[in-house]
Amino acid sequence: MTAISPSALASEPAYTLPYIAERVGAHFANVLYFDLGRYVIAAGAMTILLLVFRGWAKARRIQTRSASRKDYTREVLSSLRTVIVFGVTTLATLIGREMGVINLNIDSAPLLTVAWQFALIVVLHDAYFYWIHRAMHTKRLFNATHLHHHKSRTPTPWTSYSFSSWEAAAEAAFVPLFLLLTSTLGLAYAGFAMFLFLWHMIIRNVMAHTGHEIFPAGWVDNPLTSWISTTTHHDLHHSSGHNYGFYFTWWDKWMGTEHPRYAEEFRKNAKPLRLPSFGPRAAERISVFLAVLLAAAVTVNALFFPAQSALV
Repeated sequence: MTAISPSALASEPAYTLPYIAERVGAHFANVLYFDLGRYVIAAGAMTILLLVFRGWAKARRIQTRSASRKDYTREVLSSLRTVIVFGVTTLATLIGREMGVINLNIDSAPLLTVAWQFALIVVLHDAYFYWIHRAMHTKRLFNATHLHHHKSRTPTPWTSYSFSSWEAAAEAAFVPLFLLLTSTLGLAYAGFAMFLFLWHMIIRNVMAHTGHEIFPAGWVDNPLTSWISTTTHHDLHHSSGHNYGFYFTWWDKWMGTEHPRYAEEFRKNAKPLRLPSFGPRAAERISVFLAVLLAAAVTVNALFFPAQSALV
């Protein structure tokens, strides 16, 4: 099929079949590119970090059981399916914006606006995640929606997108529903706030499934940080239930679903940090890791603009 040129597309009346096909195709490709890029960069960077600092990681390993090659294969393949489901589900955002019922402002916004809008979406997403997570653990829904994710009894960074199709659709539904609500209330959401949220979400997702406690010792004992969930918090969910929250421990505390030994287990896993002495081999590993981070940063910059263009 011959691609429609920009000039021809511009001459097409809104909502004709060629116009819709071109818009949907461009959006779907960019969503796949952006979501797959986020997943590979975040999970890949964490994997490299654990390899480079393997001594530190070994001391902070949460479970004695190790994930098998079969586990990794299942997680990566199902994550590719999740990316496709995300692409299909988030078409609702484009359709809503085209129809004028979703107001997503791609133009620049004041820093204060970006900050409070980012905070708002994170807090509401945490509540949304807690309650759909608990719903998927009910007898009627668990096998069809959440069982696949719990096949990863020992989480790895690659578990972060390992969902069934139904769970992936439920996770992806939050953004269009949230934007529909804010738009109905007359709020034009800042595109950069949404961009930060999407990256914050995958980074925290990977951190929760790392399998090694990466938060510093004393985290659960400091009132300034104890309300932010740790790797141990979610790892306990995979190994023994409880702990349905995502970013924060609020809902688990309020609803009585936090693991009774969460703080105790965290203290056991979070060994105090000690500065290592860097030999030539360690320095080489660190330089490789920094090079990967630089490459990831460049990729993120490239990803942002295609992700924006899908909504313009």
